[in-house]
This record gives sequence, structure tokens and C-alpha cells, in this order.
Amino acid sequence: MNRREMLGVLGAAGVGSLLYRLPAIASPTPIIARPIPRSGELLPVIGLGSWITFNVGDDASGRDTCAEVMRRFVARGGRVIDSSPMYGSSEQTIGYGLTKLTDPKAIFSAEKVWTSSASEGRPQIEETLHRWGLKQFDLLQVHNLENWQAHLPMLLEMKRSGAVRYVGVTTSHGRRMDEVEQIMRTQPLDFVQFTYNIADRQPETRLLPLAHNHGIAVITNRPFREGALLQDLAGKPVPDWGKDFGGTSWPTFLLKFIVSHPYVNVAIPATSVPAHVEENMGVAYGPLPDEATRKKMAQYFMSL
Repeated sequence: MNRREMLGVLGAAGVGSLLYRLPAIASPTPIIARPIPRSGELLPVIGLGSWITFNVGDDASGRDTCAEVMRRFVARGGRVIDSSPMYGSSEQTIGYGLTKLTDPKAIFSAEKVWTSSASEGRPQIEETLHRWGLKQFDLLQVHNLENWQAHLPMLLEMKRSGAVRYVGVTTSHGRRMDEVEQIMRTQPLDFVQFTYNIADRQPETRLLPLAHNHGIAVITNRPFREGALLQDLAGKPVPDWGKDFGGTSWPTFLLKFIVSHPYVNVAIPATSVPAHVEENMGVAYGPLPDEATRKKMAQYFMSL
């Protein structure tokens, strides 16, 4: 089964970069990482999402497969794992996977609060911590701006008290971009998360430059439009010149485009296939396309 077919079965699926050398056990070559503007802490440019792919319920085999995905992710230098209470059993699956890791502290935990009720936000976070098996999250985000007016002040107070390290907001599918922009301009965010890929390039005009100017780290979601881009591109040739920067398959080509934007900190492709996380993490090594090549990539994609 190829990657496109597997994604169908699952129903899912530069400039300013810094390099740091991983322990020899993980890789002998440097991984591409970028600093969180507020702190300078480095995060590898490829993370791991959990929407749909980690929602395996009580399936023991599924949990073990996801745990293997996490193991390979960390072994290849990955850090950021992103989830949400919206994602079914994904949080419990991550918690199970963390118990199988030699060094679970290597993970940068990115979670969300997702409730319309102001009073339910803090209890939901406590439950989510229990599901992960953690005492503290690295990053808490207001999921899809759900009652952000109540939850963001709560998260900022948690940060001031030391209960969380970073705070942010998220959106997806290009929704509520004007509202996201206003929040970025007026609120002391550490992170913002939105959809950005070779087919959804609207953030290049306003949100990405705004994040850079305001010192906000950017996480990008839906790199493959939940697999739809890979299905659309199936059977179409990856250009030979993709090998110049490691874009030798459509997944690597598309991810290289995203993380080569200098204002993107982390892209979070989701997968429950161990071989795919290996392929995705390979994008965090080797050269990235320069600006001229990025334009060439976009033009080639539009021509297909």
C-alpha cells in the first residue's frame, strides 16, 4: 500500500534557521531548528500532529503503532507533538506513547483548550494533563479561537504563575483570519497556529510577516490538507530538480516548501504510519529551497 492509499484508509491525512547537533544516537548530521522568538529555545522544523491519526480508541495494536511513530519521531530528533481535546482518544494515545519512550522529557508538548464554557477551561486542562501523564504542558493554545476572550487571559495567568511555559491561539482551514490578525496585534502571544501549505498561501501576505514582526512563533497545520493534496498529486511527476533540496517525493516536496519559509517555526504533519514519520522527519535535514526555488515550486504546483 502506498502513502496515498494509506492516507485514504486513515481518512487523513532558510533564512533565520539555526542548526543544532543531535546526540549521535539520533543522527550524525545537524537538524534544522528555529528559535521561539520569546525565549530563543530551538524547535526542529518538523513536528507531529495527532488529528485523526492517533484517534485509535481501545485498539491495542493501534496504540502500539502510534507509540512506534512517537519513538521514531524522537529518535530522528523530533520534539513538538500537538493535540487537542477535540481529537477523540488522541491524547490518551500520546500518553501511552510517552510511557514507552526512553526520554519522554524530550517532547515539547503542545495542547489546546477547547470549550465554549469559561469555567470548564481549567478543569479540561487538568484532565488533558492526566491523559498525557504530565504535570505541565510546554504550550497551551486556544483551539480555533473557541471563547478566546475568556480562555486566553486564563492561559496568560497560568503562564505568569509558572503553570505553563508558552501560550497561543489556533485556527485552521483559513477561517477567521482577520480575527487571528487582530489577536496577534493586541495580545502577548508566544505562538500562533494556522493552515499554511503550497495550496493555501494566504498567510504569506499578512500573518507570517506579522508573526515575525511581533516575535510570535508559528506552527502550521494541514500541510497535506488531511491527505487531499497527496491524493490530487498521485500519479503526477515530482520534478527532477526536487532532488537538489531533498524534495524527491510529494510529501517531502510539500513539507520542504512549508518549512523553507523563514517565518515558519514548525509544521505538524499527522501520521500513524512509522515509515511516514521517518520520511517526514527527513525534511528537517539537508538543504532547504531558497526564495527563487520556492517560487519555482509554487509555479510548478499551480501548473499541474
